Amino acid sequence: MTYARQTDALLRQLSIAPFHDALIAAAPGRVDLETWSVIVEQAARFAQGVVDPLDATLDAVGARLVDGRVVTAPGHRAAWAQFAGDGWLTLALPEEAGGQGLPLLLTTACEELFNRASAAFTMLATPNRTAAAMIAGAADAATCETWVPKLASGEWTATICISEPDAGSDVGRIRTRAQRDADGTWRVTGEKCWISYGDHDLGARIGHCMLARTSDAPGARGLSLFLVPSVSGDGASNGVHVRRIEEKLGLHGSPTCVMGFEHAAATLIGAPDRGLQTLFHMMLLMRLSCAPQGVGVAEAALSTALGYARERRQGGDPAAPPVAITAHTDVQRQLLRMAGRVEVTRGIALAAATVMDLVECAPPADRAGWSALAQFLLPIAKDMSARLAFDVSSEALQVLGGAGYTREWPVERRLRDARVFAVFEGTSGIQALDLVHRRLWRDRGEGLHRFIAAARADCDDGAEAVVLAAVLDRLEAVAAIFSGWPAEPREAEAGATAFLELCGLAVGGWIALRLVRFGGDDGVGRRLAAAARFMLAELPARVETEASLALLGAARLDGFADYFAD
Repeated sequence: MTYARQTDALLRQLSIAPFHDALIAAAPGRVDLETWSVIVEQAARFAQGVVDPLDATLDAVGARLVDGRVVTAPGHRAAWAQFAGDGWLTLALPEEAGGQGLPLLLTTACEELFNRASAAFTMLATPNRTAAAMIAGAADAATCETWVPKLASGEWTATICISEPDAGSDVGRIRTRAQRDADGTWRVTGEKCWISYGDHDLGARIGHCMLARTSDAPGARGLSLFLVPSVSGDGASNGVHVRRIEEKLGLHGSPTCVMGFEHAAATLIGAPDRGLQTLFHMMLLMRLSCAPQGVGVAEAALSTALGYARERRQGGDPAAPPVAITAHTDVQRQLLRMAGRVEVTRGIALAAATVMDLVECAPPADRAGWSALAQFLLPIAKDMSARLAFDVSSEALQVLGGAGYTREWPVERRLRDARVFAVFEGTSGIQALDLVHRRLWRDRGEGLHRFIAAARADCDDGAEAVVLAAVLDRLEAVAAIFSGWPAEPREAEAGATAFLELCGLAVGGWIALRLVRFGGDDGVGRRLAAAARFMLAELPARVETEASLALLGAARLDGFADYFAD
């Protein structure tokens, strides 16, 4: 199917995104819906015409390790060159860094279209633009002048290098070490794993944004951030080696590499022993990009399921021709549930992007508040989108029946690609623990309270407002109990994932209310409202389930030792 329905929904949601007025006031001249419409439509044409046809080849051929270098699939290099040459890496990059200075909100919308076409292809774009933004804000002038234009043009690319064989989410256990030579040059030695696009033939040089230990201070306090080029300025080896490409369930076109660094020359970015803090902004931007990634893949699966259901004919009066399966109640339920989750999660992604924009451009006195709200929304946007992609792909396969299980249809590819989304950039469990330990306990729930205040401001009248108000009441009651558990962390941690889901349902209910209220009376608006009303109809039951699970406590884990005893 074409990208027209998705484009229409994106443009409508862009125009009614939460905090849209605040962004207009804080960034005059940067919010121009007429210009944005042109850009989004161009992104849709590029995604559908160039990237989408490539995805099947990326999946089937993948990437290969040949003589120590990664070779990508046929057509990948040409598509990347066109993508970069058309300026898609520069949308949100500041103008002073050679970018277009447009809001993250617009980038998020475009990334959803590119991810629908191919999540594997789009995974290279995210570290490129986020590394350029990080370097522009934290590196010395010479490094900025050398790297930012090359990353923005796509001539050079970037990775984020954190994980090691014994240090994944627990970054404080990183062992890769950086030391200074007698001439002052930093040299990095160690092993890194799970590095997306750790090597490839799409650019002439790769900059690895790497955390490495520079002191013996325990945990993250001894880590510094370095930019480690794959090759030296003259093209000579810089001691960076590909150990292997991982054999994966999906995302075959995105090479996931185990990398070795042997006395590799590196440039310090930011202050020594402050690496995690320096890298933090890039990490937040990459986490935000997980949201349009998940929504884009879910949209692709939904589009396939809807097209198939309209054409597939089964059942009905035996004396009459069979009917399209869209006539069957359960198929309608499945399709509408998929659509409702896609539209609501799209709205959450755009809301999170808008708040991230406001963190940067709002009046200085307001930025701390917007930052608290962003920290609350990001784990929700990331986790909901990640699970959405897999769930909708699975439900789409169900609609297609046995056909969906075959490679004749792209749904099984979406399912395979999407499974990792809830793993990288922080697993669902990590997101849930972050929400409880940092956002609720350390920050005293400031972001949660700001969300509830914004949502209650929309609960003025109507049946949908009554539903949402009750959901917010339930969320506040559960959050109050969680807030009293810092001294009993196991009680809260046992229900943290359910609490994250509860928060996501509440934010989704708010988005659904706004879609019904502000989506419009035309065909696009009616589609959005239909999807949103389905979500609101099921919302109270789902909220009660997650609230009950969140408060169930740790007693249900008492049998763990007995069951798993050696």
